[in-house]
Amino acid sequence: QVQLVESGGGLVQPGESLRLSCSGSRSTLSTYGIAWFRQVPGKEREGVSCIGVSDRVTRFAEFAKERFTISRDVAKTTVWLQMNNLKPEDTAIYYCATTDACGTATITRQYGVKSWGRGTLVTVSL
Repeated sequence: QVQLVESGGGLVQPGESLRLSCSGSRSTLSTYGIAWFRQVPGKEREGVSCIGVSDRVTRFAEFAKERFTISRDVAKTTVWLQMNNLKPEDTAIYYCATTDACGTATITRQYGVKSWGRGTLVTVSL
């Protein structure tokens, strides 16, 4: 059974940074790409970013392109989402998921997404 665990969320002020972690087994993160999504209660889950299994491909939602980066550790047990210059509208629960694909469709309609973590809350507020 695939298990992913998100961590690194918290309360920050606008303009600050956070690095979210998505941790899983080496076998999982060596087999699948990882996608990040976020959801505000009462709204649809939206794609943030993804990284392909080979790390050669990354994709970002428009709002994330200039502020977020995604990377994977050499041991292939963790994928990080570095979020800079955070804004109040970035407040959401952030989820990571395994994915067979990493393309625009993964971001826009969860194409290829398989298994989800339980999420970590990010709050951006004064």
